[in-house]
Parts: sequence; structure tokens; C-alpha cells
Amino acid sequence: MSAKYFVLYLIVATLAFVWVVYQVYATYPHLNTGKLILNLIVAVFFYYLAFKTYHEKKDKELM
Repeated sequence: MSAKYFVLYLIVATLAFVWVVYQVYATYPHLNTGKLILNLIVAVFFYYLAFKTYHEKKDKELM
């Protein structure tokens, strides 16, 4: 993975997490848990990609 995508992954993950929070707020009494879990998985996946690209960049600096 390329380190130049770190910011992109971070922005997409944050937007996905904000979207989950908005969905919880907007549909509080009748939550669609399947949709929320799917969106949370997407957010966590992009946070994971951002984490991996950041640490790959730091590892290359050490070598």
C-alpha cells in the first residue's frame, strides 16, 4: 500500500463513522442494526487501512 493514501483513508473512515452516528441520531427509536453494523465495518476497515499505511511509512524510515 502506498503512504500517499493515508489521508484519503482517514477522511473516508471519519466520514463513514460520522454517517453511522447520524443514522443512530436520526432513527433512534427504530434502529436498523444490520445497516449500522455494515457501515461500522466499513469505517473500521478504512481506519485499519490508514493505520497500515501510516506504519508502513514509518517502517521504511527506520530501514
